Amino acid sequence: MERELRLGIMGGTFDPIHYGHLVTAEAVRSEFKLDKVIFVPAGNPPHKVKRKVTDKKHRYLMTILATITNPFFEVSTIEIDREGYTYTIDTIKEFKKIYGKSTQLYFITGADAVLEILTWKSADELLKMCNFVAATRPGVEGSKIDEELKKIRKLYGNVIYKVTVPSLAISSTDIRERVAGGRPIKYLLPESVERYIQKYGLYKEDDENGV
Repeated sequence: MERELRLGIMGGTFDPIHYGHLVTAEAVRSEFKLDKVIFVPAGNPPHKVKRKVTDKKHRYLMTILATITNPFFEVSTIEIDREGYTYTIDTIKEFKKIYGKSTQLYFITGADAVLEILTWKSADELLKMCNFVAATRPGVEGSKIDEELKKIRKLYGNVIYKVTVPSLAISSTDIRERVAGGRPIKYLLPESVERYIQKYGLYKEDDENGV
């Protein structure tokens, strides 16, 4: 009997993608013995309406550049091809259609996002459809996260796994601010992504690459 497929789904705006994302994906892939991790750049995320998000073409290409050297990583256009706001529930349903209902999906996200998961669209249905992996960095006070995980477990019987990742201290926000302020971003993200940002002048204070 064939083993069921185990896929990681790494969602995010990836604005820009950095080593924290990559280390997290690889750590989860190894720990849960995933066949591959699919990176899904967000199309039009409803939770990012308060700030300008860089054009999806740039975010997609940066994600390709960052992941291309890992044979277990793929990048999907499933969200950036979708019209209107993009919701996780729709993405998970689409992957279930593509890979079959028996495929085990592990949605990888930051621990801070897990604290808001019950506010997501169709959260009840979503929590029954896939596993969740909450990535957190060392030294972060985890009691609030643990309390939320217990609450979700009690309500839905769903286990949300927690994985500690050292390089999660790197953030896309910090990288954007560094570029805007003329400070270095080397060693925070792949060199290919750094060159791409420089080539297209992304994240300059007066850039017009956002949407």
